[in-house]
Amino acid sequence: MTWGEITEEGIAAAATLLGQPLRRDRMQWIECATRDAIRHFAWGVGDNNPLWLDRDYATASPWGGNLAPPCILYAVDSTIVAPKLPGVQWIYAGTDWTWFEPVRLGDCFRVEARLLRQESKTGRRFPRWVLQTGEVRYFNQHERLVATALGRCARTPRGDRLTDARGGERPKAHEPHKYTAGELDEIERQVLAEPRRGAEPRWYEDVAVGDTLPAVVKGPLSIVDILAWYAAQQGAQPYGGAHGDAVRYRQRHADYHLNPATGAKDAAGRGHLEAATGRDVGMGGAYDIGPQRISWAQHMLTNWIGDDGFLHRLNVTVRQPNMVGDTLWWRGKVTDKAVRQGIGWAELEIVASNQLGERSAFGTATVALPSRQLGPPSLPLVPAGDGGRG
Repeated sequence: MTWGEITEEGIAAAATLLGQPLRRDRMQWIECATRDAIRHFAWGVGDNNPLWLDRDYATASPWGGNLAPPCILYAVDSTIVAPKLPGVQWIYAGTDWTWFEPVRLGDCFRVEARLLRQESKTGRRFPRWVLQTGEVRYFNQHERLVATALGRCARTPRGDRLTDARGGERPKAHEPHKYTAGELDEIERQVLAEPRRGAEPRWYEDVAVGDTLPAVVKGPLSIVDILAWYAAQQGAQPYGGAHGDAVRYRQRHADYHLNPATGAKDAAGRGHLEAATGRDVGMGGAYDIGPQRISWAQHMLTNWIGDDGFLHRLNVTVRQPNMVGDTLWWRGKVTDKAVRQGIGWAELEIVASNQLGERSAFGTATVALPSRQLGPPSLPLVPAGDGGRG
């Protein structure tokens, strides 16, 4: 097996784990949705919804207490399922979330994870890469299945190992966008004017196909924004921890990236924070984290749904990096609506694009809305099929 390269032998070794239960101790940052954990996650996303943060407001809501942002489950388990292929970097490619009930203050979780499938692919940027899809199931303290997540990771050659026989080149260094004062004023105006439905119900009967969702604006992205996400969602755990923990972890893993400045093993994940390392791993510079961007989509959706609705499904594909200095707009529109099993459902398309109009992520969502005729959505939903996939 060749370190850092995608080979038939390496793919076969990873395939032996298909369907097998996987250890998740390094993927877990929190176990329970405590008041502190909810607050820190909301701060890390930049979502000041009082349903998450205000005790009195939440007590008066239909839920009778604080909820957590649905994507807080990224902190319970990162959804990164990317085993084997030593030395081959992973790039987060998206999540297909399904929630069956809200995450409530005080909920505690155990998880089950397995590698669901593995696909060998070719493309313009990488002559050969592998897409690994894992399933994570989240059970609360009552042993109810609260959510499932299908996490997708692209396993690609690192920037220093790109050898495209067709003459491809390593990505060029990314130069941060330079904004005018007027552009920055407009971005700040949009951020501060962010609307939230809140306590006013968004009735199913009032929603029409073609309705657009108010955008959520994030940016210009800074290193501090990324650090806030790390503090909220994962810390250093997926990279082996810190100090002595990091040394012990790296001694067990020969596939750690080397810091060229020191010659020491160092996590390639620092490419999210260091432009030079971001270029070294083939991303062009420092860039955001995929689940961070997906959580911004959840922020937009829960703003629009309001306190009485419920986000049931969120399936996002992360297509290209969102670079430090970029500003991102998450937008959405209603594509369909229907009553199923006594609940009014709305289907949505969502897309993320930057200040240049470049699309970096896209997906779909399914939300349950209160109805004047049918009443509020009946929860928890009953998981359907294998693993709760509806």
